[in-house]
Amino acid sequence: MESTVNAEKITETGALKRDHYAMIINGERVESTSKETFTTDNPAKGEALATVAKANREDAEKAVQAARQAFDHGKWRKAPVGKRSRVLNKIAAIMRERFKELVEVEVLNSGKSVGAAQAQVNQSIEDFEFYAGAIVGHRGTVNNVPNGFLNYTNKEPVGVCAQIIPWNYPMMMAAWKIAPAIAVGCSVVMKPASLTPITAILLNEICHEAGVPEGVVNTIPGSGKVIGDYLVEHESVNKVAFTGSTPTGKDIMAKASGTIKRLTLELGGKSPNIIFGDADMEAAVAGSLFGIYFNTGQSCEARSRLFVHEDIYDQFMEQFIEKTEKLQLGDPFDKGTHLGSIISREQLETIDGYVQSAQEAGATIATGGKERTIEGFENGHWYEPTVITNVTPDMKAVQEEIFGPVVVVETFTDERDVIKRANDTDYGLGAAIWTTNHATATRVAHKIDAGIVMVNCPFSAFPGTPFGGYKQSGFGRELCIETLDLYTEDKSVLSYHGPKPINPFGV
Repeated sequence: MESTVNAEKITETGALKRDHYAMIINGERVESTSKETFTTDNPAKGEALATVAKANREDAEKAVQAARQAFDHGKWRKAPVGKRSRVLNKIAAIMRERFKELVEVEVLNSGKSVGAAQAQVNQSIEDFEFYAGAIVGHRGTVNNVPNGFLNYTNKEPVGVCAQIIPWNYPMMMAAWKIAPAIAVGCSVVMKPASLTPITAILLNEICHEAGVPEGVVNTIPGSGKVIGDYLVEHESVNKVAFTGSTPTGKDIMAKASGTIKRLTLELGGKSPNIIFGDADMEAAVAGSLFGIYFNTGQSCEARSRLFVHEDIYDQFMEQFIEKTEKLQLGDPFDKGTHLGSIISREQLETIDGYVQSAQEAGATIATGGKERTIEGFENGHWYEPTVITNVTPDMKAVQEEIFGPVVVVETFTDERDVIKRANDTDYGLGAAIWTTNHATATRVAHKIDAGIVMVNCPFSAFPGTPFGGYKQSGFGRELCIETLDLYTEDKSVLSYHGPKPINPFGV
């Protein structure tokens, strides 16, 4: 598949399904200076989907300089808030017009079910609508200072932002990053995951179509080690926002320290899902099912550690396993499909390795636990929804993030016991609690070490709700008004207007 794109100015998005996707630098579709490309796949079929321009360091430098010039020139950051708000709303409107096509491309490149893709593209649209409104009220303050002085603060955009996103939510993660950054007036260099770069590129094109000036948003697909490291260490990059694994987050922190960059890190998770003895059984089973198997378990806040009170364990597990075995794998475009494919053969083997290690350590595979072949998708990457019981806290499958459709199950006896065990992890992203006792829910929610606590609810986030974690799940919050503060600097201006000159030394 050969490219026909060569430094083409972006005035409209054009066809979303293509044989080739160029990178976006300074408002143009451009190829790599090396002319290199890579292939991105359809994981449900295990076959090539399209070629993509592969950025190198020279391309990354061009993208950073384009973002730097766009920011320093000030056309976007100095634009009235109302204008930026209108452009964000227009981005959302164009996305809504192209909704079916965006969903189709997202499914093709990620292998996720069409239902999951629809929900995620819809939230991506809502992100831009949310920040279009939030930015209007985002302003500094006037502070109480001694008579004769005036102190006020300005919120100024932090500058050029490198944004590095994962493969599990390609469109949504791009929206989570781009929307607040450009809302406050920053410039962006986006580095999408090589496994799923397409919808991030398309979103960049839509930004230009909606009126975002050249250079404000740039997208450079390529090697994380090459491009990611270059961006993190670049002196002209002021902030890094990263979503991905905890080990990579630690590496970014170390490399960003050289230039004291602002950081937002949304990292791994091993979230507990606690079922108390008084829980509404039907709601808890259904919510727990969604909590681990949505997005085929490929989610940082997947509720992958299930704690069930011993009084209801047998009843709960019978229903949970029965419903797990009813979940449908298959054609991602079939509305009856619950779980799509695993993103790659490598990830499938990683998942299976965790399952086998648990079994070898004495755990029981209650259901699932193996790769599945799907008719019509025989070369795709499919893994059965898996339930592992009789686990011990020291098992790898209990302690480490699996990032697949696998849940480990333990029993507990009392509240103090389950809180201690739920917090016995390096991670602290999400947690779910199922109980009909409001006091229990409140106490436990306050004692769980997690940034997101879901009470009798399977969903973890909507635009406006803070998303982020404690401990080694990272720091900073996304998807909320407070996110805007992470893309701004507070400048304090102290002004004297008294009738007499100030002479502190009295000389």
